[in-house]
Formats: sequence, C-alpha cells, structure tokens
Amino acid sequence: MIPQIYEKIDALMPELLQSIQRLVAIESVEGVHTPDAPYGEMPKKALLEVLAIAEELGFKTKNIDNIIGYAQYGEGDGDYIGIFGHVDVVPLGEGWQYPPLKGVIDNGRIYGRGVLDNKGPILTNLYALYALKELGVTFNKPVRIVFGTNEESGFGCVQHYLTKEKPPVFGWTPDCKWPAVYGERGRALIQFVNHGSLESFNAFVNEYILSSPTNGVKLGINVRDDDFGEMIMRGYKLGVIEENLMFQISLSYPNAKPISELIEMIKAVVPDSIEVICAHNWDPVFYDKESNEITLLTDAYEEVIGTRLLPVTTTGGTYAKIIPNIIAYGPSFPGQKDIAHLPDEWMNLEDIRNNGKIYSNALYKLRNL
Repeated sequence: MIPQIYEKIDALMPELLQSIQRLVAIESVEGVHTPDAPYGEMPKKALLEVLAIAEELGFKTKNIDNIIGYAQYGEGDGDYIGIFGHVDVVPLGEGWQYPPLKGVIDNGRIYGRGVLDNKGPILTNLYALYALKELGVTFNKPVRIVFGTNEESGFGCVQHYLTKEKPPVFGWTPDCKWPAVYGERGRALIQFVNHGSLESFNAFVNEYILSSPTNGVKLGINVRDDDFGEMIMRGYKLGVIEENLMFQISLSYPNAKPISELIEMIKAVVPDSIEVICAHNWDPVFYDKESNEITLLTDAYEEVIGTRLLPVTTTGGTYAKIIPNIIAYGPSFPGQKDIAHLPDEWMNLEDIRNNGKIYSNALYKLRNL
C-alpha cells in the first residue's frame, strides 16, 4: 500500500500547490475583533476558504464560531487522531522580491506569506489524509485536520476549541521541524516589582540578573535535565506596574522542575522589598520518546527520507502547549531555519512532496491506533 500512497501524493502535487496558492492569497493577519469574526475578517476568510477546500475533497467539516474549524475523515465524535495547524499569518513586512500573496513558484520553490508557517504544511496534511481516503484506507478512529486562526497572536483559537471539543488521543502539529519533537521547553514571564529603595532594586537586578550567566545560577534556578539541557534566562525588560518599577525576565526552562518550585527557588534569594510575580506560564510539553507513537512517526520519516533522526526537543512553542496528547512533527528539514516570518518565505516543492509522503505514511501507521 505504501508505494500506492506515494504515487497518489505525487499525482496530487499540482492540486495541492493550487490550494496553497488559494490560501496564501488571503492576507490572514489578525484584525479588528467582532462578534462574527473574533480575530478579524481575514483570518475568518482564510478559515472559510480552507474548510471549502476540505469540502471539495469530500470531507465533513465543522466551523466553530469562526474561530477554529476542522475536516474529519471517519464517523464518530469520541476518540480521534488530531492534526492541528493554523491559517493565520504574521504581517507581510517589507523587502519581498516575490509578491507575498501570490504563491509564486520559481526555481523549484513556492514563495509567499504562510507557505511554511503554516498554510502549506496544514494543507499538506489535509492532502495526505485525502490520499488515504481516496485509496480506501480506513482508521479505527476518526482523523481530524484542525485549522486555527490565532496561533501567531495568542493561541486563543485552540483554547476555545477545548471548550467545545475533547482533545485527541494522539496527533501532531506540523509547525516546527523534523523528526518527531517529543518535548518543548516551558516558558514563563517573571516580574520583579520594587517596593523598596531604587538603589537596592538596581543593585539586585545588576547582581542577580544582568551580571548572572543566562542559566540563572545567581537566582538559584540553574536547573537542567538530559532532555532539554540548562535553564535559559533571556528577554529582559524594564517597566512600571502601578507606579512601581518592574524588571521582567523570560525563562525557557527544562522539565526538571515545575514553575511553582522555580518561583519558590527565586523567592528564596530575592530581598523582601521585591515582589516576585509569575505573569505568564506555559508548562513544558513532554511525551515519552520511547512510546509506540513516537517510534512510528520516527519510522515514517526514515522510510521516506532514508535517514534515521532521533526524536528531539525544542525551545519553541507550538499548539502542543495547549492541546493535550499532541507533539510537533515537521515540516522543516535540518538546516532550514529563519524562514517563516521573513520576506520571501518559501518551501521547496520537493520538501512539500516529501512532507506529504511522511505525513501520509505516519497516518497509515496510526490507522489501528
């Protein structure tokens, strides 16, 4: 069956590229929030367009309040496999050689805002599932391809999804890198608010943060583990909260300690005159890299590309931060960095083809899940 699946992906490439161009043509940057378009008219327009594409391919679709929607293959509203991507994009920006909304194909690449992040990859997953559907492959559980509209500015779409739908039993988001990404670092914003003298506050910030290694050793939080490595302290920012001077740091932290313990470790070395606030936190994502699911996804990559890459972790953040039981899986290959939000965002056509084969192979392996 696998050779037939790959042949089908090859045959579908022209149609897939046309669908990517259809979706890239919509400048789906967050706009004015209205009751009918919670993240703006253009993200809503992109959602309606991708659901129309899915319906043209014969999938049942559901639009959840113009915030998020999905295409489903298979019957039932119980357990399902879920693939989560997004159709919103960052602003176009300046410096483009190619028109950012045209999906121009030139010299083996397609260019445009969203071709990599994330319209191209989520449509590739839709067509991977379509290939299996057309070949008569069935699944023990329904498969959903889910399209969010607020990934670039808050993840509100997937948070809303979980108020309406149960999470998947397993799945992925094609919004990172190859191979299987079994873990994502935690992210937290920590604020130090001054309630004492300016002199003592400045002395604390200089000694414990600005003069400290970025592993946070002077704050006592230089934790590490084998999966993620050391703490990373960055993103310094000075501000004011209710007329009190505030200094903010961002923590990119491993799975070694929960954020509650890290906060207590910080408080142990901070003067009483300085208040410590956790302004925001996303817990780490951590999936068993020895699990059957991760092994199957790793195998699917190797069978298409011919190279076995071990599962990895990332400092980035994806929908896996919000949706339980999913991981990041593709679409960028080793060495491909700093493409998504820049002018002339691109994907190689051959990479799209290989992505389609990897995703269809992975789905086929999960048909009995």
